[in-house]
Amino acid sequence: MTELLDAEQVFALGPVGAVRTIRDALAAGLDPESDIPRAIAPLTHGQGLFMPSEADGWFGVKVATVAPGNAALGLDRINATYLLHDSRTLRPAAILDGVALTTLRTPAVSVAGGLDRLRELAGSAADGLRLVVFGAGPQAEWHVRTIRAHAPVTDVTAVTRRGGTPLAWADRHLTADDAAVAGHLRAADVIVTATSARTPVLDGRLVRDMALVLAVGSHEPSVRELDGTLMARATVVVDSRASALREAGDVIQAVAEGALDPDALVTMADLVRSRAAPPGDRPTVVKTCGMGWQDLVVAVAAYRRAGASRPGARAE
Repeated sequence: MTELLDAEQVFALGPVGAVRTIRDALAAGLDPESDIPRAIAPLTHGQGLFMPSEADGWFGVKVATVAPGNAALGLDRINATYLLHDSRTLRPAAILDGVALTTLRTPAVSVAGGLDRLRELAGSAADGLRLVVFGAGPQAEWHVRTIRAHAPVTDVTAVTRRGGTPLAWADRHLTADDAAVAGHLRAADVIVTATSARTPVLDGRLVRDMALVLAVGSHEPSVRELDGTLMARATVVVDSRASALREAGDVIQAVAEGALDPDALVTMADLVRSRAAPPGDRPTVVKTCGMGWQDLVVAVAAYRRAGASRPGARAE
């Protein structure tokens, strides 16, 4: 019998559980470089994304759509469904709410990649971390939630093109051209970029040396949220070298400008397995595009937590 997991059941895994799941999978030897590449199909009103992955006895695929025009209609920009299979019999085990899965796992991946720096910053901040978040959508909010679940936070500044509207998860909501933004950036411990912008949203010169930058908004070679100035200054952490050099406009364009050496990219797997440690005298940028293995391991964890029994021969 195929189980149905709604948004509430997916979110029940929680930010701490999702971050632990990502790090545990990498620590156990999962190789993101061997993951099945995502396929992106241009559609009349957006994009279709097909994200399959197989690992540890499971196969899953997310079908997602990105519709930029939906915001004007009062609809979600991203919609998705996730189908989880037992990989021996290939029978479907569960259908999960793909929007909830994406909302939960994306910040979990960011924080999993930046967790060591986040803890370091929290240890040196007497009154909690100061955050600047570009964007006001679900990913902006859930990055704040996930960071709060792992470190004390004292102040959150949200920055968007229009600004203004109060946000329950931020202390203030500024427009991008507000002169006060620069001051908040200079003081920020953590900066999140979770936007649909196609060009850089901040001046990389304003980011302080110890800052952690979590960038998730772009997954196309021609789209970036971070400028070459910041990428040249930073240690850049990616979910995989292959995916970053294929999809991450922030990385691809910085490499093309000569601001970033692709051989200097640090993978999340190397960090988790203690093969690399970002120096403390420069910013750490965690640039993720989203990969199938991330959806898969979080989907399996949510499925198990929901108490669904394994299918077929995998039953215990």
